[in-house]
Amino acid sequence: MAKENYKTLELPAKYTPKKSEPYMCPMQLAYFYKILTAQKEELLSDSNSVLNSVRLAEKTEAVGVGDESDNATFNQDITFDLRISERNNNLLKKINAALDRIENGTYGYSVVSGEEIGIPRMLARPLATMTVEEQEEYEHRKP
Repeated sequence: MAKENYKTLELPAKYTPKKSEPYMCPMQLAYFYKILTAQKEELLSDSNSVLNSVRLAEKTEAVGVGDESDNATFNQDITFDLRISERNNNLLKKINAALDRIENGTYGYSVVSGEEIGIPRMLARPLATMTVEEQEEYEHRKP
């Protein structure tokens, strides 16, 4: 199967990658590709919702509806929505990077050592870029 087939490959119902399959075979790549693109679409949809909430809150505040307490709540809501938006943007960048790794054939392999990250870890964390051991060492070294 060609490398590109993962984008259009139809997976069996309830398919999950197995250790017994060749690592990052087209079926596994299709599985992770579908998960990541679904997450990306959801984030993009959510970002439009957050942006609309912020705009509505700003308009309401600009019109002068409500008292000081209402305005404080609006400001708090805007701040919260902007934090969610920032978090979603960071997650979107990670998803795009994972999709790029699928495209260039490095998905599922450590960015540190090039070793297989492993199916169990990729199922638990499709955005993983390091093996469990490398991640633990990285966490331990962080200040």
